This record gives sequence, C-alpha cells and structure tokens, in this order.
Amino acid sequence: MKTVIKISLVILFFSTLLFADNYVVISGSKMKDLSHSQIKAIFLKKITVIDNINIVPINLEARDSTREKFENKVLEMDFERLKSYWMNQHYLGKRPPISMQSSDSVKAFVKNVEGAVGYINASNLDESVKVLYKWSE
Repeated sequence: MKTVIKISLVILFFSTLLFADNYVVISGSKMKDLSHSQIKAIFLKKITVIDNINIVPINLEARDSTREKFENKVLEMDFERLKSYWMNQHYLGKRPPISMQSSDSVKAFVKNVEGAVGYINASNLDESVKVLYKWSE
C-alpha cells in the first residue's frame, strides 16, 4: 500500500510540472540575466538604468491573465495594491510601465528597443528575444 501511495505522489508531482504554466521575462540580446529582486525593482521603476542602458519596462494590458500572474508572483502585489502604489508614485513624478496589447507586441518592442524588458507566456517564446528570468504557476 505504501508503494502505491509513493508512486501516486510521484505521478502527481510530475504531472503538475508538465501542466504548469511557464512564464519568462525577456529583453534584447544585450541585456544580462536579472534576479527576481532586480526585475521587481525595474517594473516598480526603482531601477531605471543597468550597465549604462536606460531600462524600459513593458507590461501587458491591465486585466491580461499573464500580467496578473506576473504581478502576483514576481512583483508580489495584487491589482489593487499595485494601483495604489502607482497613484502614490504619480505624485512623485513617476508613471507606470508602458502597456502592450499582446505577447507579440511585447516581443516586437523588446526586440527593437534597447533596454526594453517585458514578460510573456513561455509558449510564445522564440529565438528573437533573450530570456532573463523564468517562473512557473
């Protein structure tokens, strides 16, 4: 009986990995890999320059499911908390990142604008961009 339980747990573990959604933070080829805390700081506009390159964070639209996952997992903030954060930042002269309508538009922007950093579902990834950071749901 213990063997059956162990086998069931192993199968459950690996099936979760197989069906987990994977996401990536991307940029052009010149950008170096970034840590979780650096990415968080970039998208909260606490870091604006890395290696003498102006950083341009790119969001997906406000209610996009990938954006919600990014905000919850990487920024560690829900929609309301982030909205409040940007209202306070507005009075300090800071604006939230630019928003794009689709993963394809994020990829195109990141590929063509030096310093641009965005995020997409890993299923939309291709060789035109560099992966800086990965996470799973």
